[in-house]
Amino acid sequence: MKKIILKTFGILLVAILLLQIPVTMAADSVNDLKNQQEENEDKIEENKQKKEEITAEKNQTISEVEDITTQIEDYENQISELNTKISELNTKIEESEKKIEEAQAQYDEQKELLDTRLVVAYEQGETSYLDVLLSSENIVDFISNYFYISELATSDTELMDSLQKEKEEIEKAKTDLENSKRELDTSKAEKQSITTQLEQTKSEKNAKVSQLTQDEQTIQAQIDELAEANKSLDAQILKKQKEIQAQLEANKKNNSSSSSNGSSSSGGTSTGGGSVSSYGFIYPVPSGYTTITTKMYYSSGQYHGAVDFGSAGINGQPVYAAQEGVVVTAENLTTSYGTHVIIAHPNGLYTLYAHGQRGSLRVSEGQYVSRGQQIMNVGSTGNSTGPHLHFEVRTSPGTYSCRVNPMKYLP
Repeated sequence: MKKIILKTFGILLVAILLLQIPVTMAADSVNDLKNQQEENEDKIEENKQKKEEITAEKNQTISEVEDITTQIEDYENQISELNTKISELNTKIEESEKKIEEAQAQYDEQKELLDTRLVVAYEQGETSYLDVLLSSENIVDFISNYFYISELATSDTELMDSLQKEKEEIEKAKTDLENSKRELDTSKAEKQSITTQLEQTKSEKNAKVSQLTQDEQTIQAQIDELAEANKSLDAQILKKQKEIQAQLEANKKNNSSSSSNGSSSSGGTSTGGGSVSSYGFIYPVPSGYTTITTKMYYSSGQYHGAVDFGSAGINGQPVYAAQEGVVVTAENLTTSYGTHVIIAHPNGLYTLYAHGQRGSLRVSEGQYVSRGQQIMNVGSTGNSTGPHLHFEVRTSPGTYSCRVNPMKYLP
């Protein structure tokens, strides 16, 4: 009788192992696909960061181009104003030259009249004035001639002095205008030189903007390509999920059959307990440590995407499978989730248990676990600031973007 029982048990054990092999292979395949997705997501995030940096540099360059454009416009306005002033000065210089010519003509005309009228007097010197006086017939005539000569000489002298002074003033004004024009020409040349330099700088900046825009487009194309690749991986994961679900159902039936014969295929002891939710979930920690310290959002408002069980004394406490399923990930990381486990469940959900104690893993990839079975111990590995269990629930296909509120599924 004993031999029959042992033989029956052996057959059942072999059957269970044979059923579990495809599950392990499927789980490994899903894990590989998810790892590829995570690598793609990391690359997408890296490219997004690069794109943000390029966009920021591009926006800065565009801002610089706008500043340069403003400077160019300002210098062009100044040059336009200088051209207007130079044109006005040219007009004034032409007017001054015309006045100088008129003054010179008037001066020459007056001088010619004076020379004609007093040519004899100028040729003979002052004695000609004396001859005029001596030729007077009487004292009245003498006085009259004297005053006539005197007034004529004074008038001619004043007129000539006035004409000469006016001519000198006009020439001085013309010289001042020409000096001002030269200064404006120099200023205009300087501004035109600066404008040329600014135009060259603007052209270089615009070329840089064009290059940065091209870089943006290239990186965006890479992001789109990776996103498309992840969509393809999602389809492959969904296919593998169906295989896992089929194996889960087969294992579930097999476990029911094995249980009726007094045997179990869980590969571990089911020590979890407590109430069960309508989704078939239990708390993943002992009943005395179910206090949730962080929910879906941190106090800062940043998205958490999980709940943390962090009661005092929780360090080292057992972590239980919240529901039966197949382990798709069981690994130790030095960053991120640290020591963690991901389990696929028959209802299409996934649970993730993170930051466990290093070396405390009690399950492996592809292993079928029962609800309440211990899978590791609470710790503080990876990106953790203290001992706690980070617990996530994900919908199919179980990727990072599929996180949902665990509170909906817990008792």
